Amino acid sequence: MRTHLRPALALLLGFSILTGVVYPLVVTGIAQLALPKQAAGSLVTENGKVIGSTLIGQAFASEKYFQGRPSAAGNGYDAAASSGSNLGPTSAKLQGQIKERLTALQATNPGVTVPGELVYASASGLDPDVSPAAAAFQIPRVAKARGLSHEQLNELIVKNTHKRSLGFLGEPTVNVLALNRALDTLKP
Repeated sequence: MRTHLRPALALLLGFSILTGVVYPLVVTGIAQLALPKQAAGSLVTENGKVIGSTLIGQAFASEKYFQGRPSAAGNGYDAAASSGSNLGPTSAKLQGQIKERLTALQATNPGVTVPGELVYASASGLDPDVSPAAAAFQIPRVAKARGLSHEQLNELIVKNTHKRSLGFLGEPTVNVLALNRALDTLKP
């Protein structure tokens, strides 16, 4: 038994060190060298203080700001609770949440079709982006709260819209944190 146990333990220890220590350190080192901002979480700082990340959505409660997709993560946009709600399409709780969100959005912009992404949470619950249409839907509310023109806000959305990757992959998106930071620089 010792003849079989000794090599098995040596292999276990060796592969544990290789895959549990060496490999993660090498990959982290390469990431830090090649993409330092992304490897550090794409954090956004203002006056030396971290105010968010371009990779994780956050709540903007004020009417003066554009809002992202609803979060299914338990406590707001808590990355530790990242997941979908696991509520199925026949769930009364999910239908109630959707109806509540839809009613609130229609009240701020009556007579206009509400983009689905502002009603339904993303799969991760942390989506930092919305479509240009979802951002445009919010223009009347933000314009009224800030005393800005619809044209100023539409121009801001266009400037902050990320095109499709390679011209054909994905959909155009607007990062809500970046849009709101740019919004803070506008004057009525």
